Amino acid sequence: MKANRRYNLTKIKKLSKFNDDLNDKLKNSSFKKRHFLILRRLELAHEIMLARKKAKLTQKEFAKKLHTSQSFVARIENGNQNLTVDVLIKIADVLANKQKAPIKFEIVGSVLR
Repeated sequence: MKANRRYNLTKIKKLSKFNDDLNDKLKNSSFKKRHFLILRRLELAHEIMLARKKAKLTQKEFAKKLHTSQSFVARIENGNQNLTVDVLIKIADVLANKQKAPIKFEIVGSVLR
């Protein structure tokens, strides 16, 4: 049996207002830089999470191989952990060893789009 779905017009209107507000805020260059930097951090976090899952590692197993805590891995995958190049290399090494294939994380150009 199909669920009876109702569309809440108030929520839909708020969503379009959010997009309008975001577009207005993106006109501010400082906000725009921070916004796209956060988006890029989340894209990298997502890539790391997908690679970990492809390697069939839990966060706890992954953390053990990285010699860190599961909460650190969770912060990485949520985009809430600022990563150093050393940590990124360590992550790539662990995943490459597990998958027996090279791992690449792509970081693309300018913050401003």
